Amino acid sequence: MAPVPFWLRKAVEAAQTCAPKGLEDAAIAFGAAIAMLDTVVRREERWAGAWRQRLALSAAAVTAKQAGRVEDEAALRDSLLLTRPGDFLSVGPAGSMLLAWRRLAVRPAEEVLTAKNLAAVLEEFGYAPDDEALSALADDLRQLGAGAGMVATLTGTFMAAERHGFGRAVGAWLADALLAQRLGWVHAVPLLGAEAALGASARPRRSAASSVAISIGTDPEHAKGLLAVQARAALRAIDLSAELGRRAERLIAVAPKLRAKGADLVVDQLLNEDALVASRGDKKTGMSDRGLRRLFDKLVDLGAVRELSGRATFRIYGL
Repeated sequence: MAPVPFWLRKAVEAAQTCAPKGLEDAAIAFGAAIAMLDTVVRREERWAGAWRQRLALSAAAVTAKQAGRVEDEAALRDSLLLTRPGDFLSVGPAGSMLLAWRRLAVRPAEEVLTAKNLAAVLEEFGYAPDDEALSALADDLRQLGAGAGMVATLTGTFMAAERHGFGRAVGAWLADALLAQRLGWVHAVPLLGAEAALGASARPRRSAASSVAISIGTDPEHAKGLLAVQARAALRAIDLSAELGRRAERLIAVAPKLRAKGADLVVDQLLNEDALVASRGDKKTGMSDRGLRRLFDKLVDLGAVRELSGRATFRIYGL
């Protein structure tokens, strides 16, 4: 994969600090960064699932911190992987936020904004069921998806989320979903949730506009800030894809050397998941706890995967 051009990194950096007349520069940097990200997404690499889930984990960690939670990425990963299968009620409030971001990364993009899915996401973000607010939000999102430009869609999504009583994390989640649908991606890529700047200078303001698809002239500084943050998030995702791509190539290269029954299925899971725990047998592969541990130890020795927990027990492995 070609690295991000130096000029684009400088343009994105400048877009975050330039004067008010720099809205056009921010829009150019935004367009270039999204175009480069689009090429990454459309390659549909074998490891794309792990990439999106790793981005979802980063988004959940920032979201949890801004909500006053103390869980970092490692704690969030533990809350999900060390929970009994199907017992998602015990993951806690921060773990539920991770479930919301993973939902965005895993489900087909065309399904993430259905009423049923939106209701589940809002509950995972900690909001009580509100059919009226949900219906109004869905209407706003349909307006944005039908005719608004890219900039109006980005700014309007945050305004819509705030107007109906939902925070910046929900606005970021919805903006990522709408971007994926607008570009025709099979799966959305969690981008904006990990941008801490959205909790401060880029925080959406209330608007008296009757439509969420407002002109960027209403608040050009706010629009410029969101464009710059979106561009930076796209570059961060591209950088992670390059890093995970190199690690995935190593895993794919050593896969033929693995003789354990079910090892090929474990390799596929590693390429599609953020991480796997070795303390439980895997029904899909038929491997026992001991067999999984031995396989992971060999993969670590071969430099194909990493142990992510740093513990002697309940170890967790991933790219």
